[in-house]
Order: sequence, then structure tokens, then C-alpha cells
Amino acid sequence: MSIPKLSEAHHPRPQWRSRMGFILAALGSAVGLGNIWRFSYLCHKNGGAAFLVPYFIALLIVGIPLLILELGIGHKMRGSAPMSFAKVDRKWEWCGWWAVNSAMYGIMIYYSVIIAWCLCYVFYSFNLSWGDDPNHFFFNEFLNKSTGPFVFGDMRTPIVLSLFAVWFFTWFIVYSGVQKGVERANKVFMPMLLGLITILVFWSLTLEGAQKGLSVYLKPDFLKLMDYKIWIDAFSQIFFTLSLAFGIMITYASYLPRKVDIVKDALIIGFGNCFFSLFAGLAVFGTLGYMAHTQGVAVSEVVEESLGLAFVTYPKAISLMPAFAKVFGVIFFSSLVIAGLSSAISLVEAFSCAVIDKFHYGRGTVVTVVCSSGFILSLFFTARSGLFWVDIVDHFITNYGLVIVGVLECVIVGWIFKASKMRDHINHAGRLPLPKIWDISVKFLVPLILIFLLVAGLKVEFSEPYEGYRPIELFTLGQNWLLLALFVSIIVAFRPWKRELEEKQDESKN
Repeated sequence: MSIPKLSEAHHPRPQWRSRMGFILAALGSAVGLGNIWRFSYLCHKNGGAAFLVPYFIALLIVGIPLLILELGIGHKMRGSAPMSFAKVDRKWEWCGWWAVNSAMYGIMIYYSVIIAWCLCYVFYSFNLSWGDDPNHFFFNEFLNKSTGPFVFGDMRTPIVLSLFAVWFFTWFIVYSGVQKGVERANKVFMPMLLGLITILVFWSLTLEGAQKGLSVYLKPDFLKLMDYKIWIDAFSQIFFTLSLAFGIMITYASYLPRKVDIVKDALIIGFGNCFFSLFAGLAVFGTLGYMAHTQGVAVSEVVEESLGLAFVTYPKAISLMPAFAKVFGVIFFSSLVIAGLSSAISLVEAFSCAVIDKFHYGRGTVVTVVCSSGFILSLFFTARSGLFWVDIVDHFITNYGLVIVGVLECVIVGWIFKASKMRDHINHAGRLPLPKIWDISVKFLVPLILIFLLVAGLKVEFSEPYEGYRPIELFTLGQNWLLLALFVSIIVAFRPWKRELEEKQDESKN
């Protein structure tokens, strides 16, 4: 007896109420915390405006083609990542589960904690609670950081309370459905986020010394283009900033109508996300320029990477504001919370949709179980060792897990399903044609670049342990997290589809 083909999800599949709702939701997923602090730092580190050259080349060569691939397969198969890959070939269903598992029970677990930190700092901004030494406050008072990953310590109560609020809010939105929850929330979040960032940009530009910061941010140093590391940073940033290989864009595309211009929407999402990163950087470096001017030092001396920029350098800059410092702080950290929540919603939605597609459970039950279990697991990151856990787990999932999934996506769609068939479907669904060069890109160029990123990362990994951690710490929290997600994905992939069981039962009765 032949195995029945997978049909569409066997519950009324939701759809976006409008095209703008879909675009804002996709942008909400893509625009996250990293757009505000990581992009700005990478620009400064890699030659200012010169970094935009490899950055936009990476967008055109890897970002847009892979985004079109994910939107195309989700739209064609009308399903989540596991369902879409299973429809191509049952043997590849596990890859879809690995993507959504890593996104939900990997990234979302610690990402929600970082959002909780930002929420705490919204309230701290009312009194500038970090005082004269934001570095000491963040690491010693707020996090009360332990001496290592395995020195857990107690859970930090303010973080736990904020974390509960983050998960509750995410649960409420995803529980409410695609139209009434995800779409409606992003229609509020994205204009609000753009408005807050616009206020910060124009406010920071009025500060004395802001031009000094902007010159450091945007002044091109084209000699940096000769360094291969700038190209690795650019391709890595594009890959992660567009929410690729999370299963999110595949899921979101499955809610689109039959006729939709996928190529045009991919361009809007890709360039819109990059514009936001560049625009937010004006606020960051305008403020840092003021801080450097006030302290009489070079801008390069006040720039820190990632979390240090958001929770140490920026609070210090806020404290130095000539007026309305508290308001500035509330706006800045509120923008981080909104950016984080819009991405968190997409991470939970992608996984929940996969479970609903596979097992046909009700949305309310699935989302409640997913968010409850996610909150419980997130508590491990609220302990005094939490910062170490965030650092290690993030490093391995984003640099290895997601890159491998991206390569596998190219294999599944480009070679097994056939890139030409996918291109025909995309061209049939929309008006803006997809050129044949896209086939070459997703079959050869994109996977080769991703493999290069993977090999380059592993080469550094083996030459010296990441951030000086002991191998047992990296293996236990990093590699094992990835391997566990893969193991669970394979087990779930072997479980039968709910609809198939029903079909077989119907056949046995006939």
C-alpha cells in the first residue's frame, strides 16, 4: 500500500488579512535586538561606510536568494518548515524540525531573557538606577554574575518577573492567532518601533559631539575591504538578521494567498531590514559621539561590542545627557523591548505551527504548552551563571546550527525539489519575474558561501576555545544543545502524521 501524500494542514489554515500585515510581520521577525547594537558595532569595527559594500553584496548574493527560497517553499507547500520539507521528501522532514527546534528551544529560550533584561532597564531608566558605574551595576548588581557557567547561584528575581511578562505577552499574541494576534501586534509594533528610533535619531543628532560619532560610524576606510574578516562579518550578519533558517519565513509564507509577488516582497523585507539597521546606527553613534565629547576621549574608546554597548555604554551615555535623560533611557530600552518581542512572536509561531501541522492539536493548547515549557527552560538563564549560558548557546546555535540548516535548505529546494520548479512556481504566483541566475545562486553560490562560513568558524574554534571557555563548558552547553535539538528532531520526524493515520483508517474500512 502506497503512503498517502501529505495534504495541507487539516484545520482551516489561517491567512494574513493583508499583504502589508505579512510584510510587517516578516520585518518584525527580521528586525531584532541585533539590528540596533550588533550592526552598529560591526560598521565601526569594519571600516565604517566601507562595511556597507560587502554588506549589501551579501544581501544580494545570499540574503535575498535564500529569503526567496524560504518564502517560495512555504508558499508552494502551504505548511511549516517540517511539513514543507516532508512534502519534498519524507527523508528531510527532520531538517525542518531541527530549524524550528533550534529557534524555539534554543534561541527563544535565551532571547526572551535578554528581552527581560531590556524590560528591567526600562524601569531602571526612570531613576537612572545604574548610577555612575553602569558596568559594575550590570555585571555585579543586576546579573550578579558568577565565576563560571557551572557556578549557577540563585535566580535573579527582577529578571524572573520580567521574563514571565515577556512570555505571557508572547503567549497572548500567538494564542490569539495569525490575524488577531501576530498580524495585529506587528501592525502596532513596527510603526511604534520606527517612531521611537526616529525620535532617538533626531534627538541624538542635536547633542554636542554627535557629528564626531557619525563620522566614525560612516567614514569609509576602504582599505578594510582587503581583510577577508570583514566579508565574513558581512555575510554572517545578513544571514542572521533576516531570520533565515529559523523556519519562520517558511511558516509566514504558508499563510499567504495563492497569488502573491514573492520576489517583490522579499526585496522589501530584505532592504527594509537593512535600512532599519543603518538608520538605528545613527542614533547609537550620535549618542556615543556626545559621550566621547563629554569625556574628552576618542569615540573608539567608548564603543563596546554587543551587550556591553546596550547595557553598559549606552546607560552611561544616557546619564551624561544634558536634559531629559530619563525620557531618553525609557525610549531607548522600550525600543529594544519592542524589537525583541516582535522577533519572539515569530519564533514561537514557527514552532507552534509545525506542531499543529503534524499532530493537529488546537492552537490554544499548543501555544500554551510551548510557552509554559519555554518559560521554565528560560529560568536556567536567569541564574547568576546566565550570561555565560547565553553567550555559549547563542554562539553554537547561530554559528553552526543555523548555517547547517541553511545549507540543507539549498540542497532540499535547489537539488531535490529542483530550483527551476520553484522558480516556475514563484513566477506563476507573482508579477515580478525571478531570473534564472537564482537557480545557480541557491544550488551553488549560497551553499558554498555558508559552508565557507562554517569552516572558517570551526577553524577558529579548534585553534583556540571560544572566549577562553574550557572545552567541557563549550561541549556541555554548546555542542550538546545542538545535538539534543537534532536528536529530538529526528525522533519527532519519525512520528506519523495525524492526517495519514486518519487516511489509513479510512482505507481499511473500505
